[in-house]
Amino acid sequence: MDETPVRVEKRAGYRVVTLNRPQRLNAFTEDMHRALKAALDEAEADRDCRTLLLTGAGRGFCAGQDLNDRLVKPGETIMLSATLEQYYNPLIRKLRALPFPVVAAVNGVAAGAGANIALACDIVLAAKSANFVQAFAKIGLVPDSGGSWFLPRLLGSARARALALLAEPVSAEKAENWGLIWKSVADGDLMAEAEKLCARFAAGPTYGYSLIKRALDASETNDLSTQLDLERDLQRDAGMSPDYGEGVRAFMEKRPPRFTGRNGG
Repeated sequence: MDETPVRVEKRAGYRVVTLNRPQRLNAFTEDMHRALKAALDEAEADRDCRTLLLTGAGRGFCAGQDLNDRLVKPGETIMLSATLEQYYNPLIRKLRALPFPVVAAVNGVAAGAGANIALACDIVLAAKSANFVQAFAKIGLVPDSGGSWFLPRLLGSARARALALLAEPVSAEKAENWGLIWKSVADGDLMAEAEKLCARFAAGPTYGYSLIKRALDASETNDLSTQLDLERDLQRDAGMSPDYGEGVRAFMEKRPPRFTGRNGG
């Protein structure tokens, strides 16, 4: 049995990163955090990696924090903020800042931080048997790993508050209908659909994708005038990339573009 907490497979133009503690529904330990950080850092440093697929081994995507890794004895308290500061917050920031699209293939339960790690990815596909649970309230905690930020923006205040306070599961199909995720697919089609999407991104204008991510993230806090200025600046950068010229030539010549994914530098 492979006991590596995170598996990495290299494909043509992308990497598949699999959370690999199936016996614990891929719940996080410090070892898994360190392994996942290393996998993301290596993918970012690889100029041939133009997208990343994140999924889970076995019957779950990720059950959040492994509570066995930080048991609280009667009368004892622990500083949970330290875990967030050292592991979860840097992970969410890294996923959002990677300079290429990140696809989550949610193959089963995504609970607590596991749900919000999925939501931090750019595109979320989920098996129809999967579900998403903001489980924090069940043990007296606050949604973390970006949950309190993602939920209101994706769902609106009413649904965000209900999910956070009630800690009830949301099916993959309902998550799609509500706009929480991109798409739910048949269980047997999940990885094929996700890998097809990654292959598309791997052949695409990677630098342009990175600028799109920057624009959308900034729009969450910018006013319209500031966002218009940012669009101007990012479009300047995009227009200087070789992929822009190739895209225009391919359009005029009625052929598929051959993008390099590089910037103009």
